[in-house]
Amino acid sequence: MPIEALHSKLGSLVSLKAGHPFRGSIEESAQGDVLAVQMKDLDPERGVNWQGAARTCLTGRKHPDWLKAGDVLFVCKGARFYAVCIDQPPGPAVCSPHFFLLEVAAHVPLLPAFLAWQINQPPLQRQLQQAAEGSSQLSIRRPVLESLTLSLPSLQDQQRIVHLATLARQERNALRQLIHNRERQLHTLAEDLALSARAA
Repeated sequence: MPIEALHSKLGSLVSLKAGHPFRGSIEESAQGDVLAVQMKDLDPERGVNWQGAARTCLTGRKHPDWLKAGDVLFVCKGARFYAVCIDQPPGPAVCSPHFFLLEVAAHVPLLPAFLAWQINQPPLQRQLQQAAEGSSQLSIRRPVLESLTLSLPSLQDQQRIVHLATLARQERNALRQLIHNRERQLHTLAEDLALSARAA
């Protein structure tokens, strides 16, 4: 049964900001009071690995756009473009310039987790791949991201879809663990056979 939905450009639904403008590479500091989320810290399945994020000290006059629960990070540079709805950071945190920071506008009936899910689905992924620019490194320009047409079903339907996506992710993780356990079992059997052959 088709799901009824409204359709709007992404730029009219969210505020979109560039990542923090670090000058050069991010300098780690054990005394740093800010977490800097980089591409290595983000995974479309697991979200942000806060424990792996670098600690740093911010310089410059720009007021940081602090990350908060419900923000959506969009990877705008590299071989793969995807979005992640983040959980509550364990402290003050910013993201690197490899991301766009998306915040759903207050009046918009759009769940951040649903926004991230929809960006990651094949229809929008095809548009992003076709619009990517660059020779040495592909990237998505801000106007391209803002021009994406999003579907907005009811909040109830959005919650249902997010729940289904969560179940699918849990099933994938469970299957991966089962495969890993079976491979370990087979490796153990192979080692036992090799030991018995040497003892013969």
